[in-house]
Amino acid sequence: MTDFLLNRQPVTLATTDPDLTVLDFLREQAHLTGTKEGCASGDCGACTIVVGEPTEQGMRYRSLNSCITFVHSLHGKQLLTVEHLEQEGALHPVQQALVDHHGSQCGFCTPGFVMSLFALYHSDVQPSRDAVLTALSGNLCRCTGYRPIIDAGMALLEARHGDAFSAQMTDIEAELRSLGTPVLPEETKPDQSVGFWQPKNREELARAKARSPRARYTAGSTDLALEKTQRLANLNALIDLSQVAELNHLSVDAEGLHIGAAVSYTELEPVLLADYPEAREWLERLGSRPIRNRGTLGGNLGNASPIGDTPPLLIALNATVTLSNGQSERTLPVSELITGYRQTVLADDEWIDTIHIPRRTPGSLFRAYKISKRFEDDISTVCAVFYLETDKNDIVTCLRTGFGGLAATPLQLTDWQEPLIGEHWPALAVNDLSRTLAEALAPIDDVRASARYRVQVTANLFKRFHLETTQPDARTRVHGHGGSAHA
Repeated sequence: MTDFLLNRQPVTLATTDPDLTVLDFLREQAHLTGTKEGCASGDCGACTIVVGEPTEQGMRYRSLNSCITFVHSLHGKQLLTVEHLEQEGALHPVQQALVDHHGSQCGFCTPGFVMSLFALYHSDVQPSRDAVLTALSGNLCRCTGYRPIIDAGMALLEARHGDAFSAQMTDIEAELRSLGTPVLPEETKPDQSVGFWQPKNREELARAKARSPRARYTAGSTDLALEKTQRLANLNALIDLSQVAELNHLSVDAEGLHIGAAVSYTELEPVLLADYPEAREWLERLGSRPIRNRGTLGGNLGNASPIGDTPPLLIALNATVTLSNGQSERTLPVSELITGYRQTVLADDEWIDTIHIPRRTPGSLFRAYKISKRFEDDISTVCAVFYLETDKNDIVTCLRTGFGGLAATPLQLTDWQEPLIGEHWPALAVNDLSRTLAEALAPIDDVRASARYRVQVTANLFKRFHLETTQPDARTRVHGHGGSAHA
């Protein structure tokens, strides 16, 4: 059973299909058609909605892609669409700003822009163009172009003074906290092959998996839901990890960053960037803001996709992953987790529990590059990550690499990088090394790029890393620029 608020209206779902998306619920059951379907994959933003959730700091509103969010994941939350923003016949400040700045034409994409800006309006970010661009990173405009929409967003932030939702937040939070607990698989239920379950802790998770062994895990569903929307597959049994307390744990100690598998990229962002600020652009290009609000590090690893952006970074940072079945745990390097195309070492009863990233060594040099056709909200043609440690004489003491988008699995070119240990980093014959790096690669040809292009780009990225890290002030500068890797 799933209980949530549709604006202020309580909704209870008991027999709905486990893989019913929020978009289909809105259009087909709630008959709210302002939310549109464009790509059905979380890329265009026409389906953007906002979900409110009570936290220790009060109500939090975030934009999501309704086309790839399962409706059962809304338990205990508030769902808002463009129809809910108008209050007593008056436009919401977001809507009025778009009218004032001529930011709408056909209206197909406009509801998504409105909801993204509504989430921004209720955030605590300081007014800036970058904040507006980040908020709109998951929305594509086909009519007016972005300038008037960005102008509307800037004006909105500068004149932000609260709205009817701000005044109602205390009441809404109380209503949400009063909702019941999601149903777990029942021992007496004969068929455990169909259902949606949302355990609250590891014990409930292990019990759910034991009673429903064929159930698929989901957290943000930003990849899994594509099986439903793109392949028209039926996902009959799902276990939602997003509310498992232990999998939402995020901590930092002397050893490293410890990230629960269900922690979203948005939650991870400040913690990761505190140690590795050079990863900012890589992270901002990992999907869009609505994707990062839902997507998780554990999900990206568990999908074992060759174009996943996080495995190359985690491999280069020497990260480890803890796998659990509720009774026992095992920890292994991330480089050993993925064994083939969408294949991992996970046993049938295991889940990814925690990812551990070591604390950064002082003076180390690090870059994460992503090359894709679009700047953001696009899959990688090549993802290349380099981590370097040298002694006071610039002699290489550690070099680790991670590459994605090149083969069926993420790559770590150990045989290529290990001979560089003991070499003088500034004096390396970088052109020769780029050639040997290219020879060590055997990339694929596909619609995103040719193998030849990938080889050249990867070699150029190594040259770039060497150039950036041999400048006099390399250890004091932070580079967050992905840019182009063309020679």
